[in-house]
Amino acid sequence: MYSSDLDATDRRILAHLQHSGRVSNLELAEAVGLSPAQCHRRHRRLEERGLIRGYEARLDAARLGLSVMAYVNVTMERGHIREVPKFRQRIAGMSQVQECYAVTGDFDYVLKVVERDLKALSDFLLKTLALLPGVNAVRSSICLDEVKCTAALPLEP
Repeated sequence: MYSSDLDATDRRILAHLQHSGRVSNLELAEAVGLSPAQCHRRHRRLEERGLIRGYEARLDAARLGLSVMAYVNVTMERGHIREVPKFRQRIAGMSQVQECYAVTGDFDYVLKVVERDLKALSDFLLKTLALLPGVNAVRSSICLDEVKCTAALPLEP
C-alpha cells in the first residue's frame, strides 16, 4: 500500500493516530466519521500493510535527566566498507543514540544523541563513538533550544 492507495478516510485515521496514539477505537471512529466496526477494520488493515509501524510513548528527556541533545556527524575511514556492519551493529545497541542515518555529503552518518550533561556527551563522543571500528572523525552540534519536534508525517494526497 502506497500513499496513492489511501483514501481520505485512511488519511484521517492516520492523521488522528499520529497525534493521539492512545485513542480508543470508539473515539477514533467518531473523529473520522465511521462506525466502530468499519474503523477497526480499516485501522487493522493499515497496520497489516505496514503503514503503522508501532506505538510508543514520547518521554520528556529533560525531566528524565537527559538535558543535552546533540547531532553528531561521523566520517568513516576510506575503505571503511568492511567496518560498516560492525559500526551499525554497535550504534543500534547504544541507548543514547536516538536516531542514525547514512547520508550523502561531507559526512557518512548523522546521529541524534541524548546525554545527561556535557561531560557525559564528551565521554560518549571521545571514549565510545570515536573508537568504533572504521570511525575517522566525529563532529557534534549541541542543540540549544527545541523549536519543533514531531514524528508526524505530512499526509496530504
